[in-house]
Amino acid sequence: MDTVTPMNVIVDNIIEMNELFTDVAMGDGLAPLLVLVGTLLVVFTLGVFGVLTLGAIGSLFSSSSS
Repeated sequence: MDTVTPMNVIVDNIIEMNELFTDVAMGDGLAPLLVLVGTLLVVFTLGVFGVLTLGAIGSLFSSSSS
């Protein structure tokens, strides 16, 4: 049961990080817009590389003669 204490610390840090991030994201000025643009960039990038990865895996198992 030695792993219980480090896991509690990790979970507590994640909860605190979410609270601090929410305070910054809901701040004044352009902060909400910057968070939205950053989120869209990350989602778009993950989507593109996900599709490319699925295509590469699919081409490994396809039997096309070139």
